[in-house]
Amino acid sequence: MDFIVKVEESRPAADGRPSAGPVYRSIYAKDGLMELPEGLESPWQFLSDSAKKYPNNPMLGRRQVTETKVGPYIWLTYQEVHDAALRMGSAIRSRGVNPGGRCGIFGSNCPQWLTAMEACNSHAITYVPLYDTLGANAVEFIINHAEVSIAFVQENKIPAILSCLPNCSTHLKTIVSFANISSTQKEEAEGLGVSCFSWEEFSQLGNLDCELPPKQRTDICTIMYTSGTTGEPKGVIITNGAIMAEVLSVEQILFLTDKVCTEEDSYFSFLPLAHIYDQIMESYCIYKGSSIGFWRGDIRFLLEDLQELRPTMFCGVPRVYDRIYTGVVNKVSSGGALRKTLFQYAYNYKLANLEKGLPQEKAAPLLDKLVFDKIKQALGGRVRILLSGAAPLPRHVEEFFRVTACSTLSQGYGLTESCGGCLTSIGNVFPMMGTVGVPMTTIETRLESVPEMGYDALSSVPRGEICLRGKSLFSGYHKQQDLTEEVLVDGWFHTGDIGELQPNGAMKIIDRKKNIFKLSQGEYVAVENIESKYLQCPLITSIWVYGNSFESFLVAVVVPDRKALEDWAAEYNLTDDFKSLCQNLKARKYILDELNSVGQKQQLRGFELLKAVHLEPNPLDMERDLITPTFKLKRPHLLKYYK
Repeated sequence: MDFIVKVEESRPAADGRPSAGPVYRSIYAKDGLMELPEGLESPWQFLSDSAKKYPNNPMLGRRQVTETKVGPYIWLTYQEVHDAALRMGSAIRSRGVNPGGRCGIFGSNCPQWLTAMEACNSHAITYVPLYDTLGANAVEFIINHAEVSIAFVQENKIPAILSCLPNCSTHLKTIVSFANISSTQKEEAEGLGVSCFSWEEFSQLGNLDCELPPKQRTDICTIMYTSGTTGEPKGVIITNGAIMAEVLSVEQILFLTDKVCTEEDSYFSFLPLAHIYDQIMESYCIYKGSSIGFWRGDIRFLLEDLQELRPTMFCGVPRVYDRIYTGVVNKVSSGGALRKTLFQYAYNYKLANLEKGLPQEKAAPLLDKLVFDKIKQALGGRVRILLSGAAPLPRHVEEFFRVTACSTLSQGYGLTESCGGCLTSIGNVFPMMGTVGVPMTTIETRLESVPEMGYDALSSVPRGEICLRGKSLFSGYHKQQDLTEEVLVDGWFHTGDIGELQPNGAMKIIDRKKNIFKLSQGEYVAVENIESKYLQCPLITSIWVYGNSFESFLVAVVVPDRKALEDWAAEYNLTDDFKSLCQNLKARKYILDELNSVGQKQQLRGFELLKAVHLEPNPLDMERDLITPTFKLKRPHLLKYYK
C-alpha cells in the first residue's frame, strides 16, 4: 500500500452489523488530517484576501456575443467583483434577509452567479442553487423546502420562476434578474406580492460601507439539493468549514504532487455551478487569485470558447472527454496512412515511458512538440491540469489523454455529501489509471462488507461499500433527519458506492449498492456492473438494463452508435434512415447478438445476458427526465417511460 497508511484496525461482523476493513488515510496526511489555519472562518475571506492582494487581476471573464459575432473575453477584476458582491450583499439585507436567511441562485454559469454567491458569503446568508434539470416542480419544491426568501435569476429562467410563484410566494418575496426584467413580468409578480428588480436596480439599493456580520466555520454556507435517482431532491447541508477544508486540501494535494495554482492560472467554467464539483474548483481559483472564464452555454461552441480562453486548468466529465477523444481519433484516422503510423508510433513510445514511471513532462518531450501539440491546442494550448469526475472515465479515454494531452490527468471521486472530491488519483502516478486514487487530506476511508452482494471488506482483495469520515463532509440532509441517520452512522458516511482496494492503496469503483435486484429464480443482479460491461461494445453509446423479481431474464434499452448501425445497414443494402433502422428486427437481432457476445467475453453469467433489446434512436436525455445532470440513469423514470 504505497499511497495510504492504516490508522485503525478492521472490525469483525457483530450485532447484525457487517464487518468493515481497516481505516486508511492518504500518505499525505499520515500524521493527521489537515487542519484549517487559525482565523479562517468563511469562504468570504478567500475573495476579500485576493481582492487585497490582486485588486487588478482579471477574475471573471465572458465573451461578448452579439447577433452577428462573438468577441474576445471581457474581464471584471478582483476589486470590481469584490465591490459588486459587497453592494449586492447590503442590498439583500435591505430586503429584510438576515444572516442565516436563504437566497436562491438560478441560472447557468456567469459572473452574476458567482457575484450573488459571494454577496451571500459576505453576509453569512445561506445560498441555495436552484436548477430545473431536476424537473419543473423541483424549483418550487426547493424554494418551499429551504424557505428561500430572495432569488437571483437568469433572464431566460424568469418565466419558469413566475410560473411556480402561486405555490411558493409564502417564502419568496424578492426576485432579482441577472440582467433585465420586463414591466409585464414585474406586474405579474407584484400581483402575487413579490417584488422584482433588474440587476442594476437592485445594486442601487446597496452600499459599500455596510458593516459585515461576524462569521463562523459552523455557519451553513450552502444547502445544495442533489438529484436523487429516486424520490424528492435531498438538501445537503454544507458548512463554511467543510467548503474551506475541501478548497485547502485541493491546494495541499497540488502542492505535494504537482504545482499549485497562482494568479497566472486560468480556469474554464462550464460544469454547472449549481453542483459542488465546479463550485469547489472556482472557490479554489478565487482563493489563489486565478482567473475564471465562462463558456457561452452552448455545447456546440465548447471547444471554440476553450481555444479563445486558453485555460491552464480544465475540469471535465467523462462525456466531454469522450467527445474530444472521438473527434481527435476520427481526425487522426482520416489523415492518411503515414500520419496514422507516426501517431501510433509516438503514442506507443510515450505510453511505454509512462508505464516505466517517467513523469508526464519527461516521458517524450520531443514527441510532445512534434506530434501531440495539436491535441494540446484543441484544449487551448496551455492546459497543465486535467481533472475528471462525476462518473467513471473509460480506461481507453483516460490513457489517451494521459499520453496525448501533454498535461497530468487526475480522476477523482466525490459526492455532494463529501463536498466534492474525497478520493483523487495522483496525476503523475501512472499505475493509478482506472482508479479514483487515494483519500484527500481531510478524509479517512474504510470499506464495509455487503454480504448480500458477495462483497467482503476483509478478503484478500477487499471489496465493500465506501465509507468516509473527516473534515469535509456534509452536516446532514435539511429537514430529513431520518435520511441523515440512514447514511451517517457513528460518524461514518455510507456512500452507497462499492469500491475495491488496489494493492497500491488506490480505490476502484466497481458497483453501486442500491442498483441491485433479484430475478425470479432468486439470483441477485448488480445492474451497473453489467451495464459497464455491455458498454464496451462499440455498437452502442448508452444502455439501461432492466429486470425484476417476477421474471427470470434481463432486457435492455439501447442507444446504438449511429455510424456503426448505418455501416452495417450499407453492408446489407438497407436504405432505411436511422430511426427506421432502430425498428428493424434484423438490426435489433444484430445488436443483441453483439452485446451478448461482449457479455460472454466479459464472463457474464447466463442470467446476466440479455433476452431482448429495444433500440432507441435518441440519446437518453434530461429533457425527458431519464438521466440526472451528472448523466446517471434515473431508473424509476426510465421504467415509467419505456414500460
